[in-house]
Amino acid sequence: MPSASSAVLYRMVLPDHTCPFGTRAKQMLEDAGYEVDDRVLSSREEVDAFQEEHDVETTPQVFIDGERIGGSDDLERYLAQAS
Repeated sequence: MPSASSAVLYRMVLPDHTCPFGTRAKQMLEDAGYEVDDRVLSSREEVDAFQEEHDVETTPQVFIDGERIGGSDDLERYLAQAS
């Protein structure tokens, strides 16, 4: 069981595209027992603004206890180390 019980996930779900990495990150968090605050970025403008604000080039982005973990690959490594 993870030490933190909740995570914030920012992921892209556009009208014509749902990011598979965001879906994967959400599933990994849920499987690890986290309550997910799923924050959907639903337009290209929202995605671009988020990336600029957080100085990242990709989504999804996961935050646990206020710390940016990163994308789905980073999350997978984080969860492996935590177990």
